[in-house]
Amino acid sequence: MNKKGIEVMVGCFVLLGLAGLLFLSLKAANLASFGERKGYTVTAKFDNIGGLKPRAPVRSAGVTVGRVKTIGLDPTTFQGVVTMEMDPGVKFPRDSSAKILTSGLLGDQFIGIEPGAEDKVLAAGDVISSTQSAVILENLIGQFLFNKAADGSGPAK
Repeated sequence: MNKKGIEVMVGCFVLLGLAGLLFLSLKAANLASFGERKGYTVTAKFDNIGGLKPRAPVRSAGVTVGRVKTIGLDPTTFQGVVTMEMDPGVKFPRDSSAKILTSGLLGDQFIGIEPGAEDKVLAAGDVISSTQSAVILENLIGQFLFNKAADGSGPAK
């Protein structure tokens, strides 16, 4: 094989490697789907959204059933308003609840949907009223330390 043929093969190998890196970076950033989804949107209000980000997954029973579309602040209640785009084939009862959960101890945050028992289902534009805010690890540690200091059960002197 001549020198030019080897250079072409090395160039193709490098391009294939760059395409693989691009694919992995898009998957890691939850940007693998470029098209507009054809789902329906629902909103939920949370007292604290923690580190939730747009494009975070919405899961039920561990299965991704949607994505976070936008996050904003309600100017009257000062709560975080999360708009979610749900897959069109998945319909949840209207009395379902939403929680902000964390993947693992220090992983990314996502919204977990727990289905209710009502016969009517969520439709486009509905609001999930039963919500649970994110658990902030720093607040838990601070509360634990404050309680230990108040009990006087610190280290022995």
